[in-house]
Amino acid sequence: MTPYRWTIRDVLDATGGSLVSGTDGREFAGIGIDSRTIDPDRIFVAIAGESHDGHRFVADVLAKGGQGFVVAEDQTANLPLDQLRASGAACVTVADTTAALGDLARFNRNRKPLTVLAITGSNGKTSTRMLTEQVVSGKYATLGTQGNLNNHIGLPLTLLRRAPQHEAAVVELGMNHPGEITRLGEICQPDVGIITNVAPAHLEGLGSVDNIAAAKGELLATIRSGGTAILNADDVRVAALADACPCPVLFFGTGDRAGIRAENVRSYGTGLVFTLITTSGQVDVHLATPLKAMVANALAAAAAGEVLGVPLDRIKAGLEAFSPGAGRMAIRELEGGIRLLDDTYNANPGSMAAAIETLADMGTEGRTLAVLGDMLELGDQSHLLHRKIGRAVGEAGIDRLYAAGRFASEMAAGAREEKMTDDRIFVGTKAEIIEKLNDELRAGDLILVKGSRGMAMEEVADEIARWATERTR
Repeated sequence: MTPYRWTIRDVLDATGGSLVSGTDGREFAGIGIDSRTIDPDRIFVAIAGESHDGHRFVADVLAKGGQGFVVAEDQTANLPLDQLRASGAACVTVADTTAALGDLARFNRNRKPLTVLAITGSNGKTSTRMLTEQVVSGKYATLGTQGNLNNHIGLPLTLLRRAPQHEAAVVELGMNHPGEITRLGEICQPDVGIITNVAPAHLEGLGSVDNIAAAKGELLATIRSGGTAILNADDVRVAALADACPCPVLFFGTGDRAGIRAENVRSYGTGLVFTLITTSGQVDVHLATPLKAMVANALAAAAAGEVLGVPLDRIKAGLEAFSPGAGRMAIRELEGGIRLLDDTYNANPGSMAAAIETLADMGTEGRTLAVLGDMLELGDQSHLLHRKIGRAVGEAGIDRLYAAGRFASEMAAGAREEKMTDDRIFVGTKAEIIEKLNDELRAGDLILVKGSRGMAMEEVADEIARWATERTR
């Protein structure tokens, strides 16, 4: 689908900016922020990021034929305004270009009616978003988030892709400080707000799990009049948010309070099956993942389908069409009978515990091995929470623990507290773990690799896959 076209008048109306060059009737095919890929038919918004300031590249964009610009008022003295005016390029100044990007996205969201579903939570945001897209697209032309664009830059970029044909949009909202969800909600103006769960994550910026719950709960105040909140009844902190919610609430979970409920959850090979109970009937659903925590994500997506009037058979089809993305508990069947659970995309205490439980539950003729990297941004609770994960490894009866990172020794100590012997624990760098695994891996092993994004644990997973291929040549 082709996104909406933009006039400079649209930009001025959306941002409240001032035109300092060119005319307001000029029309463009879209809006972008990357000077390397911008073309003459797109408006360049100069964002000042952590690493690069887009204002430094205005001259480059102009030299490539760029004819539309949005820049910060306090940067105009450093810009080639004379060249912009001489070329006839349209240039709009605003107080803050990042805020303006959000304002442009909100303008695009509201060009014509659009049902927006916004998803946040400590764990499972992306999987829930992917599941919800599959469900909602069973009835509506749906705009979805690409990759992990869930912040004050990524969310606007998603909404700027909105085309006239889109009837619904499913967006993901991330945060690590109070107030961020409020701003993201102001941009996307959700009709449906979904909160998956609350768990220790981003504690450096939020301080406590209760503060995390409050920050996630900011979403509810941004839901449009007539909208609906979808909340996890099995999560005490999420369920409590319903008490002050300004709109109707639909609960999902496994207990009686949940209007969208899962019963009879059971594992089969590398997948799960459960009975989905809704107000319109019930049906068995098969999920292509061994991760039991994914059932809750599927229930949230099913609840979204229920709110939007998606027929039950299409809800089932959408859930069953879901496939985990790369590094999200993806099962890699390797040569030599080795199975790799690649969950390297990210980690926090909740997702780490769920992955360890899955490793133990899957069972194998060989051994179970956990290769774990640090969980980041946990602040002064880092030592305690890593030790707790080590205890979880020991309690689950995992055969081997390989730990890397600043808090690897805490994981090892926790495992020892659960009677895991030293010969079953290895602490080292990623390179040392890779070398150790090269000596110790054997046919039939089931190995989990997981850690926070900053640990880049996919390097270990990819190396394991490479060995398995080479050993069978």
